[in-house]
Amino acid sequence: MAVLLVIEDDASVREGLELALRRQGHAVHTAGTGERGLEIMTGQAPDIVVLDLMLPGMDGFETCRRIRAAGQTPIIMLTARSDDFDIVAGLEAGADDYVVKPVEPRVLDARIRAVLRRATADRDARENEAEQHGDLVIDRAGMQVTKHGEPVALTPTELKLLLELSRTPGQVYSRQQILTAVWEHDYLGDSRLVDACIQRLRSKIEDVPARPDHVQTVRGFGYRFGRS
Repeated sequence: MAVLLVIEDDASVREGLELALRRQGHAVHTAGTGERGLEIMTGQAPDIVVLDLMLPGMDGFETCRRIRAAGQTPIIMLTARSDDFDIVAGLEAGADDYVVKPVEPRVLDARIRAVLRRATADRDARENEAEQHGDLVIDRAGMQVTKHGEPVALTPTELKLLLELSRTPGQVYSRQQILTAVWEHDYLGDSRLVDACIQRLRSKIEDVPARPDHVQTVRGFGYRFGRS
């Protein structure tokens, strides 16, 4: 049973989500503001946060950034705002997935379980030797990445993406393949998740993100790790 924190200002939506997610077998804490959500985070340590974007006071972007700054708790943004700018901004703030309202409870439950599986797999993955890729060192056993000898702070999804791409340097992956491997679904309409996460990853591991050395774009197809 996963412990969820739902941060949603609309009382009727919040109560509906709480009821539906409890029926899916989860324990659910709720908050009506970002500030209250952060208070609950310190005492309850939820397994995952479902976060609305349009909150009174501290908005969902800032709440997401503060949760991410405090740790690696997975975050799903659940919001009625569906334009590309909001999706990219949400992912850049540190969210692991982005779901547009309205959403069927069973679909939201599936997305929650997928994000939790990724986070668990990240923690449990074990491979012995650190890999050297130029200035980048990937320690799969320790689930750590360093650049120029300094630790790189990656979210669970960014780390999963890097581990998948770097597992076979030089191999080209389509966006659909990456969605399946990292997000565990293959709905091509969500390919923006891949592009946004690649941008975030590049901003952390590349010297010049606009001219990447590690994560290359293969025009018309997808991405590969390392140069051809």
